[in-house]
Amino acid sequence: MLHRRLNFFFLNIGHLYDHLFVLIFATVAALSLSKNWGLTYDELIPYATPGFIAFGVCALPAGLLADKWSRQGMMVVFFIGIGVSSIATSFAQTPLQIGLGLLIIGMFAAIYHPVGLALVVEGRERTGVPLAINGIFGNLGVAAAALITGLLIDIIDWRAAFYVPGVLSIGSGLAYGFFIRSNSNHEVPAQMKKTAGKTDIDAASAEDRKIIIRIFAIIFISTAIGGVIYQSTTFALPKLFDERLIDIAETASEIGFYAFIVFAVAGIAQLVVGYFADRHSIRSVFGTVALLQICFLALVHNMSGLNSVLVAMIVMMAVFGQIPINDILVGRISSPEWRSRIFAFRYIITFSAMATTLPLVAWVHANWGFGTLFLALAAAAIVTLISVLMLPRTGRITGKPS
Repeated sequence: MLHRRLNFFFLNIGHLYDHLFVLIFATVAALSLSKNWGLTYDELIPYATPGFIAFGVCALPAGLLADKWSRQGMMVVFFIGIGVSSIATSFAQTPLQIGLGLLIIGMFAAIYHPVGLALVVEGRERTGVPLAINGIFGNLGVAAAALITGLLIDIIDWRAAFYVPGVLSIGSGLAYGFFIRSNSNHEVPAQMKKTAGKTDIDAASAEDRKIIIRIFAIIFISTAIGGVIYQSTTFALPKLFDERLIDIAETASEIGFYAFIVFAVAGIAQLVVGYFADRHSIRSVFGTVALLQICFLALVHNMSGLNSVLVAMIVMMAVFGQIPINDILVGRISSPEWRSRIFAFRYIITFSAMATTLPLVAWVHANWGFGTLFLALAAAAIVTLISVLMLPRTGRITGKPS
């Protein structure tokens, strides 16, 4: 029991690191590099795009390697690799160099979701709350990226925002490596993890197979749209607050603090959603989350000052609340020996959508501002709601009435 709790702790810390590292540049670009390098925010954003493409594309080979070799071993590679690449990025002297550093960070960041989430749900009957807790740590990483980066910019410089977390991640990787080495008898090789009763397409009847295919289609549609909304909101929030909190926040650390509060409080939504998803209809829970996204994304349009903080908090609660739902569905309808690869496909879609979002954010912001961007995201959330309403009502596949 203690081994399982410690392993879960390391997995949660890994999720925090994953989202922290990929969003350091969002705050650095908005609050430091645009002044230090003489480039506009819109000119800097595209340099993050290759990193987010790698974040998605590299998820599949990471999942395949984890299923064939060792999921825990891949987590050690994740911790150390993302730390070393972040430290290397801190030495960048040009936008092209920092873009290369972000690309390597994205490659190692891609390991976490197909591998870490498969470890989180492994051996569990109820996965909603564990996935939600793990998701909260991911959201704390998003929040910490804004807060810690802002503080390090003010106290030291933007380079420290990359190398300080990098050192911490390497230390965590060494500690996790020692942990799994001293408890090696607890891990079953990935290729040996088979189950007598399958819950995937191969074991399903013809009718159930159609339901599974429909669920996967809905997962992938909502995942793509959710990736666009998630990336747009989390990446743009520091800059949004920089523009709309002029009277109450001036320094990088103050803006980072407000972003941290929004992300940290919003993360609680994942726990609430996970709790209800384990006990109630996935269809109803998902539909409620999508409806909240539509309403409050539209409200961001003309908000400023503290009102924009409050509305942004509700928006992020709805955005973060969607994350565990798709993972719960994947966990329920996939067999263990394929789980890392299925999670990988899901996150290839998510992060590929996120990567294509950055040029869109830059273009819309440069021409119309963030008000138009959030109205467009509200329209996208309508498509998510429509797809969710197509989830089957039967609970034979998902394990719960829908």
